Amino acid sequence: MEQKLHTPEGVRDIYGTECRKKLAVQEKLHELLHLYGYHDIQTPTFEYFDVFRKEIGTISSRELYQFFDREGNTLALRPDITPSIARAAATLFEEEDCPIRLCYVGNTFINHSSYQGRLKENTQLGAELIGVDSIEADAEMLAMVVDGLKRAGLKEFQVNIGHVNFIRGLMEASGLSEEVTEELFTLIANRNYFGVEEILDNQGVRDDVKEAFGALPELVGGAEVLSDAARLAPTTGAKAAIARLLKIYQVLMHYGVEKHITFDLSMSGSYMYYTGIIFRAYTYGTGDAVVRGGRYDHLLEKFGKNTPSIGFAMIVDELASALSRQKISVETKQSNLIVCTEKTLKWAISLAGEFREKGRSIELLKREPSEDKEKYMEYGKRTQAVSMLYLQEDGTVELVNFRTGKEKKVDYKKERVTE
Repeated sequence: MEQKLHTPEGVRDIYGTECRKKLAVQEKLHELLHLYGYHDIQTPTFEYFDVFRKEIGTISSRELYQFFDREGNTLALRPDITPSIARAAATLFEEEDCPIRLCYVGNTFINHSSYQGRLKENTQLGAELIGVDSIEADAEMLAMVVDGLKRAGLKEFQVNIGHVNFIRGLMEASGLSEEVTEELFTLIANRNYFGVEEILDNQGVRDDVKEAFGALPELVGGAEVLSDAARLAPTTGAKAAIARLLKIYQVLMHYGVEKHITFDLSMSGSYMYYTGIIFRAYTYGTGDAVVRGGRYDHLLEKFGKNTPSIGFAMIVDELASALSRQKISVETKQSNLIVCTEKTLKWAISLAGEFREKGRSIELLKREPSEDKEKYMEYGKRTQAVSMLYLQEDGTVELVNFRTGKEKKVDYKKERVTE
């Protein structure tokens, strides 16, 4: 049987500089969530299939990676971490009546069709605020998203905000069947408004509702679009959705993040468990959203705890890709090299220990007498090391600074090279 040494389609190895940068971005974002008072939680990579069943409102079961345990139970790799946290919160915090702030980092697995060209495994970093249904909670989530993307290094990005009750209000007022409504949702998500218009004409939908659907492409922009949306809203629920978005925006102005906020009233959310505001963050250099989130006030009910919730997930891989393509530098913990021989090994180990006590990363390399310095110079440049200490058996050290390209030779007995 042929040994397969490459990765399966849709997954890949991440290593070297790319891996360091991804982890650096991840660590910076994780720290931000802690600064907002969120506490870590880790949920299993796989769960019982029921956690992601159709009624939960996550992805289609066809896109789940499913398998069986020894007892015959159906299990699934998590495609989305929010249902796992909802399940955990409903059991671990069953009696808690104060707000629960949780954050996480983990990989998700979705068996996309091969033609979509998307990764099937992604790293997500996210936050969930459980137990609060308020304008302030919605604004806090959005402010964290903006703050996080700025701290990651992005300067040009936008957070698009919608409200599921606005678009659902239009569907309700249309009076169409569930089957036709689902078709409309798909057409709107794909921005196929000609298809929407054709269905509405064929179904004899009343003119004011058709006007509201027809205006969806224009209901994208700053806070000014909310007044137009309020005028067109055909139901009480849709009007209330617009009123809430306006109040959220007013709180976001206190955070000073309004320049990164755009309203998009055509958004309906990719997950059916969303119940209120929904949002996605976009930047250039990536083909998909770098953040997805929204309110899901009834998700925990599926696991036995009736409480409102809101959350978001940052797709770290997409964000790291965007930073790379925008040529935004990401600071990483750089390594330093110490190159020694058999005779200078003890000295090298002592030096490395002194450096590490000072918090510096040291890679120790032992060279053979036949090897020259150029080999290690090339290695240092290839791995983006900061510096190299090339130990000589006469007690001198050749110092190489890879950033400046400068080299100098010092007598170790006279100068402290660990400063």
